[in-house]
Formats: sequence, C-alpha cells, structure tokens
Amino acid sequence: MKNIVFDLAGVVFARNEARCPQELMDYFYFINSGEQLPDFWCDYDRGTRSFDNVAQCLAQFRGSDVQTARHMMATAITYQDQVSPTAELIAELKGESYRLFVLSNMSKEYIDFLRKMPVYKYFDGEVISCEVGLNKPEREIYSLLLDRFRLDPMQTMFIDDRKENVVAAAELGIVPFHFDRKNPEQSCNQIRELLKK
Repeated sequence: MKNIVFDLAGVVFARNEARCPQELMDYFYFINSGEQLPDFWCDYDRGTRSFDNVAQCLAQFRGSDVQTARHMMATAITYQDQVSPTAELIAELKGESYRLFVLSNMSKEYIDFLRKMPVYKYFDGEVISCEVGLNKPEREIYSLLLDRFRLDPMQTMFIDDRKENVVAAAELGIVPFHFDRKNPEQSCNQIRELLKK
C-alpha cells in the first residue's frame, strides 16, 4: 500500500461534542444518522446550491425560520475539531512516507474552515466535491482522484465512515476501509494492522 485516501467528516474532523450545544446537534441530527442525506444538502456539497439557498431549504426541512437556519449553519462550522486518533495516525503515516490524500463531500464554507486545521498540512492532494461538481458515491469522483494523482487503485486505501462510499471505491479496485466514527481509536488501530500485512 502506497496511498491512503481519507474522507474528512466523521473521519478526520468531527463536531466536538464536549463543547457543542445539544440544540445544535439536534438541529443537524440528519448528518450523522446514517440515512440518506436530503437532496439540498447533497447539492450543497456538490457546489450547486449556495449557503443562502441551503439555509432556506434547511429552515423548511427543520420547521424553523431562515435566520435560525443560517445561524445554525454558520455556528456548526466553528465546532469542527480534528479527530485526535486520526490526526495521530495521519502524522505517523506521513512519517512512514505514505502519500496521503483527501476525497470528501464538502461544501465551500466547510472546506475553507477545515483547510486551516494543523492536520491538513500532511495531505499531498485532494478532491473536494464542491470544487469538482461530483459527490461520493458517484463513480466519476473516484476515477477523477485516481487520474488526477496517477494512483494505482490496488496500492490505494480509501477510508470513509459511510458504507456506500467505500463500496463504490471497492468497485474500482480501491482497497476499502469502513471507518467507525463512534470508535475512531479502534478504527485507526485496525488501519495500522492492515498496513502491516
């Protein structure tokens, strides 16, 4: 294995639940429910809906006013922190000369914030949904990653917390790893063990 590709939300970054208000977590219950995300949120990640438009859709979806939706969206970004076990793993892998990449469904506002985090310096390249107009698990976004960075899928591991995304990667010959967002330390240790084989 030479290349390790990380999803961001739920793998490298997550809301800090210790300091995140319960009200905000409840408002965005659908993000981590494991269910299909609403179409408007997928469009937000794809870059085809603006922050303001999504706020209007979100307000209707949650039965709140638009001002509340805008506030919740803007505030939620600021509660994103690095997932400590994953950040440690990434630093280790970089020290062992793996090439590290990002493949993530992410809106412009979120990726602009996350790129400022210390762990982001370790990545050699990225494919972000809002910048390419594609979302996982669409086949084209994985092909774009492989082509852009000339990656051999058989030498590339993809780590994601959504099962459908790793299944799609495996269909292109990429080595899949389904990350448990509820137990990141265990998942990181499993990745270490797999890379030793």
